[in-house]
Amino acid sequence: MAKITKRVVDALKASGKADVFAWDSELKGFGVRVKPSGTKSFLIQYRNPEGRTRRLVLGQYGALTPEGARDIARRKLAAVADGEDPSEERHAARAGMTVAEVCDWYLTEAAACRILGRSRRPIKAATLKMDRSRIDTHVRPIIGHRLVVGLTRRDIENLQADIAAGRSAAKQKGRGGRTTGGIGVASRTISTLRSLLGHAEHSGVIPSNPAQGVRQLATESRKRRLTIDDLERLGRAMRDAAAEEEHPVGLGAIRVMLLTGFRRMEVLGLKRAWCSRRDHCVRFPDTKSGAQVRVIGSTAIDAIEQVPQHAGSPFIFPADWGDGHFIGVVRVLDRVCARAGLEGVTPHVLRHTFASVAGDLGFSELTIAGLLGHSPRGVTQGYIHLDTALVTAAEKVAMEIATVLNGGTGNQRRRVQPLRLEAA
Repeated sequence: MAKITKRVVDALKASGKADVFAWDSELKGFGVRVKPSGTKSFLIQYRNPEGRTRRLVLGQYGALTPEGARDIARRKLAAVADGEDPSEERHAARAGMTVAEVCDWYLTEAAACRILGRSRRPIKAATLKMDRSRIDTHVRPIIGHRLVVGLTRRDIENLQADIAAGRSAAKQKGRGGRTTGGIGVASRTISTLRSLLGHAEHSGVIPSNPAQGVRQLATESRKRRLTIDDLERLGRAMRDAAAEEEHPVGLGAIRVMLLTGFRRMEVLGLKRAWCSRRDHCVRFPDTKSGAQVRVIGSTAIDAIEQVPQHAGSPFIFPADWGDGHFIGVVRVLDRVCARAGLEGVTPHVLRHTFASVAGDLGFSELTIAGLLGHSPRGVTQGYIHLDTALVTAAEKVAMEIATVLNGGTGNQRRRVQPLRLEAA
């Protein structure tokens, strides 16, 4: 220990692994901390009236000199001797944070991977992008100015009602037009808000989570599927569109979504190195539910291998320009469905159609969940080719859909009720 001077602070080096501390030899409790990043800050360490050890950062070196920090430390430590707790000022300031400020804190911390989400892993970039959109579109305009400490459960429920009624509707930048709110949007926004406020409470940024216990609006399960007749019309439209030089990569992506039940971004981001004809599977290093091995049928593998390739691209569905993957599948799907006279068809409808056809063929919901990646059977299996039940199901479902798309007759032409599967 030595007296903290400019020379002492300048000589301190970061360890690269943990914080480095140096404590003053003259003023007990006064010190300087060096973060692994190299940032140096003055602080005090003391015991509050309850006997708990506290640390309070006084300021960063550079903005504050050692002499100036020593004067502040002396006043703070004198207050401690009088029975005060200087850290209460910090907590009081945090309690006074607005909703917008807490949202900013969450987005910054999550982007830096300092907040753990599902399965105690850092929040995915795609999830954070959606969270940011809901915050900027719905939360900030309505309650961003409100102090979190003043919010009640009723305020959060009113926010949900306002979003459902379209109060937060606003012109979006770029593509996408005007958001109109709705029950589904409102429910998902409240879920995001409750989660981020929960993270803030856990980290001590706010004293409590006012959204805890709020009842979310019930949303209807998405039941839209393509019937066998719809698939025949879609197949004809795809063949006609291909003859008129519709985008071949986009058409290939639509076919693979139908033959696998994969999510839109799982298909578009698919890399050839992940696919194995021998093992009847695709090994995803990351999905919405983490790393997964998913079974696919030979017909689906044939469709993957028939997609035109760009030299040097690792993606099965490469972008027209640059090194990324194709992103325009929704526009291609809209054009093809308009040709086929089909309305309301989205990539999720294609995924639900795959599941419904599997149900029509008599496969159990457990097997279908495994094919879709909903169940533990679809997660990180090293020898997926040994699971004959999933392989058989994937083969039959893909063959059934491919036969109808290609103009053949499907086995399941009877009308059936669509399965009520959890949206994903």
